[in-house]
Amino acid sequence: MRTVAVVLAGGSGLRLGGTAPKQLQLLAGRTLLEHSVAAFDQAPGIEDIVVVMAAPLLGQATEILGGRYGKVIAIIAGGEARTDSAQRAIDLLSGRGEDCNVLFHDAARPLVDQRIIADCVTALAACQALGVVLPTSDTIVEVADGVMTSIPPRESLGRCQTPQGFRLSVIRRGYQLAAADPGAFTATDDCGIVLRYLPEVPIRVVPGSERNMKITYPDDLRIAEALLSADQPTR
Repeated sequence: MRTVAVVLAGGSGLRLGGTAPKQLQLLAGRTLLEHSVAAFDQAPGIEDIVVVMAAPLLGQATEILGGRYGKVIAIIAGGEARTDSAQRAIDLLSGRGEDCNVLFHDAARPLVDQRIIADCVTALAACQALGVVLPTSDTIVEVADGVMTSIPPRESLGRCQTPQGFRLSVIRRGYQLAAADPGAFTATDDCGIVLRYLPEVPIRVVPGSERNMKITYPDDLRIAEALLSADQPTR
C-alpha cells in the first residue's frame, strides 16, 4: 500500500517572531518547510508528498518547492485550524479513489529523521493508526485555578510529536464523525480525533527523538541551528 506524507504548513507562527511566517523562516539556509519536505522526499518508503500551506503563501511555497522535490504531487491551501488543513488533505487523497497510508507531519518539526519516518512506514503495515511519542522526563502536574490538583504517574505519560500515521479510510471516518458531532470537541492533532471518535482503533506508539523538536520560539531556531552544525563533518 502506498504511503503519502502530508506536510502541514498552514499556521502563522506568531510566537516565533521575525518578518516571515514560521514555515518560511530560514534554518541553515533553507526554510523550515524545505527541511520537512526534503526529509520525506529522501525517505524510500514515501511515494508522494502533499503540502498544505497557508492560502496567502501558496505562491511562495510553489516557488520554493517547485521542481526541487520530485515526490511533491500537490501544494494546496490550508484552513483556519490544523484540523481544517488535515481535512483538506484527506479530501484530496480520497479523491484519488484508493486507500493508502498517510503520515501527517508539522513543518514546524524540520529535523525529523529517517529512522522515525521508516519506523512509521513499517508500523503502518501492521496497524491503522500511530503516533510518535517521547517519554516525559519531567513530573507532570494537573493545575486548576493556580493550585496543583494531581500528579499522574510519569511512566504512563508521553510527549506527542509528528508524524502521526493512519490508514486513509480510518482517519477519513474519524473526521466524518467529528464533523457530525454537535458537541464542540476541539482536537489539536489527528490522534486526538481517532481517540475520541474511533476508540476501537488502537493507536500504536512509535519512539520519537529529542532532535525531532518543534520550532515555536526564537531560541528553538538557535538550538536547531546548533544541532545541524554538529552534524557537519570537521576538517
